[in-house]
Formats: sequence, C-alpha cells, structure tokens
Amino acid sequence: MKRNIPFSPPDVGEDELREIADALGSGWITTGPKTKELEREVSDLCGTPRAVCLNSATAAEEMNLRILGIGEGDEVLVPAYTYTATASAALHVGAKVVFIDSVTGGWEMDYDRLEAAFTEKTKAVIPVDFGGIPCDYDAIFDIVERKRALFTPSGKGELGARIQTSFGRAAVVADAAHAFGASRKGVPVGSIADFTSFSFHAVKNFTTAEGGASVWRHVDGVDDDEIYRAMQLYSLHGQSKDALAKTKLGAWEYDIIGPWYKCNMTDIAAAMGLAQMKRYQGMLARRHEIIGVYDEMCGRLGVEHLAHTSDMYKSSGHLYAVRIPGANAERRNKVIEKMAEAGVACNVHYKPLPMMTAYRALGWDIKDFPNAYAFFENEITLPLHTRLSDEDVEYVTEQFSRAVSCR
Repeated sequence: MKRNIPFSPPDVGEDELREIADALGSGWITTGPKTKELEREVSDLCGTPRAVCLNSATAAEEMNLRILGIGEGDEVLVPAYTYTATASAALHVGAKVVFIDSVTGGWEMDYDRLEAAFTEKTKAVIPVDFGGIPCDYDAIFDIVERKRALFTPSGKGELGARIQTSFGRAAVVADAAHAFGASRKGVPVGSIADFTSFSFHAVKNFTTAEGGASVWRHVDGVDDDEIYRAMQLYSLHGQSKDALAKTKLGAWEYDIIGPWYKCNMTDIAAAMGLAQMKRYQGMLARRHEIIGVYDEMCGRLGVEHLAHTSDMYKSSGHLYAVRIPGANAERRNKVIEKMAEAGVACNVHYKPLPMMTAYRALGWDIKDFPNAYAFFENEITLPLHTRLSDEDVEYVTEQFSRAVSCR
C-alpha cells in the first residue's frame, strides 16, 4: 500500500504545546526567563561557557563574526558545498567570501586548497558540519596555526581586536547548523571551534520553529560575560537593557550603545526548545536506529552514503545523503521522481553556491569547483526524522531499492 512519507516534518507534540501554553499564559512572550533557561541548557549540552539564543543560525553566525570584529577588507574562507547562510552571514558584515572546493568524492573542504587560499586578509574559516557530521577540526586548526605568520589582528571594535590578538591566527567559526548534539573525539560540537552557530529551524533535529544559537570556547584574556553582553547588545538594537531587565523596580531607563540589529529569540520559541531538550537524547538515538537500517540497504545496493559514526565522531544524524555511483544529474532526478510517485519525499543537499545567481553575480563559476559539482550531481537525501515508524523506514528502503534499479 502506498504511503505518504514527508521529507522532514517537525517532531512536536503535547510536551511542546504545554510549554508554549505556559509561556503564553505567563504574560511574557518575548525574550525572557524561558529564553535564558534554554541558553543555560544549550550551554550545558555543548560544554561551553555561555550560549546566546537568537532567531536563526544565520543571525548567530553573523553575530559571531561581528564579535570577532570581522568586516570590510577581511576575507572569510567558506566551502562551496553548503547552504547560502554560511556565506551570506560573512557578506552581511562586509567581508569577502572565498569559496573552497570539496575534497574529491566528499563533502568536506579540500584542506590543501583551504591552506593555499590563505592570504594576509584571511580572518576566519567557516567549516560546515554537513549532515550533522563534524569536520576534521584537527586538520583545520593545524592549517590556521601554520598560517599564523600571515595573520595581523584587524578587529573592528575594541572587543574584536582583543579577541583576534588573543588568537593570533584566523578564527575557526563553525557552521554547525546540522550538528547540535554531535561530537568529535568525545568533545561536543560547540566546544571544538572557536565560535559555533546552531540552527533550530523547523526542519532541524531540535527545533524552536525558527531559531538558533551561538556558543564559543573561552578566549584567553577575555571575559565570557563580556562576550555574552556584547551578543545581547548586537541582537537587540544595541539597547543596554532587555525587556526583562527593565521590569525591575525603577529600572526603566536604558541607553542605545550602537545602532545595531534585531534578532533575539522569543520565549514562545524557547518554550518549544525546552520541551524538545527533555527528550532530545532519545530523538538522537532514534535517528541512529534509522541510519543503521539505511546503511544496511546502501551496502546491499552498492550506494555510497554518509558515515554517521566512526572511531573519531558521532553525528547528530541530521541528513541521510546518498550517492549513486556513476549516475549523472538526469538519472539522480529520475530516482527522486520515482520516489515521489511512491509517496516518498526526497531532497538534494546542496546545489553548490557558485551555481546560484547571487554568487555568480559576485564572479564565481562552478567550473572552478569540479569536486563540489561532482558530489552534487548524483546526491539524494532520504527522509530521516523521528516521526518515521519502523514500517515507514522499511517502505522507504523498498521504494529506494526499486527506484535505483530502474533505468
């Protein structure tokens, strides 16, 4: 019997509804106590000094770059194989994006190309934990350390200058939109890169409908509370007190420190996140159960797939990306169409950024990124979410096996 298998519906239920109702009934629906509690829980999960919850991962990445003082005249190295938010946040702060091709046959940046791309203007590398799998951060940090001689601190703003001086090298600013709950060498993502951004969008493993968070490792010589306060200022118009602080007796007065941005998280969104957090470890475990079934199928079919677990890491299990050896884009699309006819929604992650109109207009050409294009050309992403029943998973494997065998 034909089933209807959506690609990535949000897993929300009675727990989320109760938390949201509690927020609505409290009379406090913008940034307030629930947001602050979610920040504490995100920080605890990631093992970081602090966390700041915002309205998107894009905002979180942009705030990370602004805290670092990265802007006009600086270069930021970004994988060509990623979603636009990875690059657009750097463009928002005025930096120049330099794309790096993928490694042959893979999704990670080619680290030789990454190292070769460093110049005196390079101030940050933005690795992407694609599908929830942590990058090879050892290789990335080795590269930024080897390139210290090229680095001169140029942070815009006093805090950014101090942080850049403390690092004495380009910053590693991870786009971990997919990787909340993942780990490498037993260290949680969030405690690996210098600064990290997470996504809590509706299609992510952990959701607040829209939302994200910024976390960071301790910076020598810089107070973590100072970074937290700067994040608060940048994300709320530069206002010296948020609405919660202004409710204290006689505390109405505030100042505008700078004409900045508006990207704070609401307590309604945070309420959903607090409910998600209570069952998140179980949700991650269920994703890995499904991955095990898909891995067995791919082994039987001779289909390449992301490895979500190794001796070095454990992913968050966000995306199950497969590649059909020898297939071109036309055949890949036919497989996706066959799956759709059977009621199974699939996707493609990602169309490389140099193929997009906005980035072509900036002078980028996909011909210069052959490995990224080759990975994209035959990539298919199967449904992977915690609303899939065992019967649903079996149905997906049956239909995919049939679709792949069709010519």
